[in-house]
Amino acid sequence: MNGLSRKHGTLQGWVFTALAMLGHVALAAAAPAAPADANAVARGAYVARAGDCVACHTAPGGKPMAGGLALTTPFGAVYSTNITPDETTGIGRYTFAEFERVMRKGVAADGHNLYPAMPYPSYAKISDEDMQALYAYLKQGVPPVLQANRPLGIKWPFNMRWTLAFWNWAFLDDTPFAPNPVRNADWNRGAYLTQSLGHCGACHTPRGIGFQEQAMSDAGAKGSLFLSGSTVESWRAINLRNLWTEDDLVTLLKTGQNRYTSAAGGMTDVVHHSTQYLSDADLKAMAVYMKSLPGGADARPNVAQTAVAEPAALFTSKGGLGYAQFCASCHQTDGRGFSSAFPPLSANPAVLSANADSLIHVALTGWTSAQTATYPRAYTMPAFDLLSDQELADILTFVRHSWGGHTDAITASQVGKLRSQVVTGPARTPAFKTPRFAAMLDEPNATQLVRGMRLNMQTKALLPDHVGDSLNCVSCHLNSGTVALASPFVGLSAQFPSYASRAGKVISLADRINGCFLRSMNGKALPVDSADMKAMVAYFDWMKGGYRMKDKIAGRGTGKIDTSLQPNLAHGKDVYSAQCASCHGANGEGAKRADGEYIYPPLWGGQSFNIGAGMARLYTAAAFVKNNMPVGARNQFPLAQGGLSDQDAIDVAAYFTTQPRADFPPKLHDWPNGGKPKDARY
Repeated sequence: MNGLSRKHGTLQGWVFTALAMLGHVALAAAAPAAPADANAVARGAYVARAGDCVACHTAPGGKPMAGGLALTTPFGAVYSTNITPDETTGIGRYTFAEFERVMRKGVAADGHNLYPAMPYPSYAKISDEDMQALYAYLKQGVPPVLQANRPLGIKWPFNMRWTLAFWNWAFLDDTPFAPNPVRNADWNRGAYLTQSLGHCGACHTPRGIGFQEQAMSDAGAKGSLFLSGSTVESWRAINLRNLWTEDDLVTLLKTGQNRYTSAAGGMTDVVHHSTQYLSDADLKAMAVYMKSLPGGADARPNVAQTAVAEPAALFTSKGGLGYAQFCASCHQTDGRGFSSAFPPLSANPAVLSANADSLIHVALTGWTSAQTATYPRAYTMPAFDLLSDQELADILTFVRHSWGGHTDAITASQVGKLRSQVVTGPARTPAFKTPRFAAMLDEPNATQLVRGMRLNMQTKALLPDHVGDSLNCVSCHLNSGTVALASPFVGLSAQFPSYASRAGKVISLADRINGCFLRSMNGKALPVDSADMKAMVAYFDWMKGGYRMKDKIAGRGTGKIDTSLQPNLAHGKDVYSAQCASCHGANGEGAKRADGEYIYPPLWGGQSFNIGAGMARLYTAAAFVKNNMPVGARNQFPLAQGGLSDQDAIDVAAYFTTQPRADFPPKLHDWPNGGKPKDARY
């Protein structure tokens, strides 16, 4: 469910958007109002939440309602204004009449007009009681902040307001909300909240040539357009008419996610600042109202969320292989996502929509989930702007084909056009060059290479006789060895044959692979002359690229950790609970699907790596954790991974590596020539 409080379409509409917040300027001085009672102030606080006032009038890191939020436009910068009750720089000397006029008619006390991206056409429907309460709250319930408003950075002719009087004459309908006598109280309450304070139509209703909402309610000749969906700043604000079930809609507004999707774009802020605080009764009323509206022109039928198999083209198309590499770790190969963290793609409205803007936008710029009382931990999807236009087009076409039922393709030009609008700053050039699975299809032994990659990704499923626990190679070598500082395979095969101090002899690449089967996967060695071993070696050789032995490779290994730090197991347990348990389980048991298949691996116990594995060593595990865990924590390509301090990483690594796990009897023969590291657990 996507939505923003500012829109653009035509040039004039874009300018309205850019200057929207300029309307909230200080009004003429007036005598202070008499104190309001506590009940009115409390009610006003709730009204302000419902109206989401804080979203535009609070700058990042700034004081609530003090303004200063910057909006950069091609014509200059604008800043939201101070609406705290400070008498010098805020609204401390507003009269109620002045406040009401600016809220209902978009006309300030000095006579200048607001731009209609400020949703005063919706606020005109606010009841007298709620308007009085909102005024009382802003005057007496918000701490005054002495903070001057920043000057307008827009130049002529876009700073001229006199034409807006004609806009009001042509488009403003300031008729108060009137209950529908044939509907019940819940429906009318929901209609009131949706049409007025919630100003849902500001994003979810199409705009006309004058940037006016084409319908302000479900009534009238154009009532079928109300909430029927619109494109807002390159996001698709979806059709809300008869969408999902009432409970599904309430769940999204309350928690920021439901079984179909997670809030994205501006809707993330709406949930975070506003709807999560509304009463269950009010959210239910809004859902009752929206559910009652007949489907709009671009509505799609409801699609029940069902279990889906891996798409047939997952490992045979460039888009499918791109998805397997960059998306499946979070959204899973079957598109079902991971509950409470990563949204499903099956029945996701952004995937179902005929308009692909939201899907392209989120791929280019990333996403962070709404932080709510239900889900206090926010998860992040990183920006994938490092992928080319064609790569993203292939991946998103695969997604829409597989889970959206679309037959048309997203083109590279579509991605490029949106990239030019939403990606800012210089292009990034990371030192680690990530190999692309899709490129394997251009090789003469493509079938063998894809098999080798799949044996890394789906080791347990494809080689059950050789895996004794519930891990896959990808459990430690993220994205099948293509992530920097996550033990990547890039250039690795060039290092073999080589001397291994743990074995005390020169070993081959196949020997090293079998070491993982015996230790990390607590299983049995794979015959070195088998087709599957040859496929794995071929995949490693493809990953070698042009590297040679002794070449320095950026991102190789797991990185460094401060080994002088002493581990604190008690703190490590706390870090584990806060950062790891959501994916790996409260007791290290991992996360499973309903059918018993693991989504994320166990970290201790009989189904995890045994004591002879490299990950059982403190500093190896700590370095891996520092650079790669948790996933979904920050805008870090490609898994939003990492971010823990050295101390946190060492503490949590000490905690989980000392938990019970399977023994490895041949460990007695390790390091026969000396050189045993100090962090080995035996």
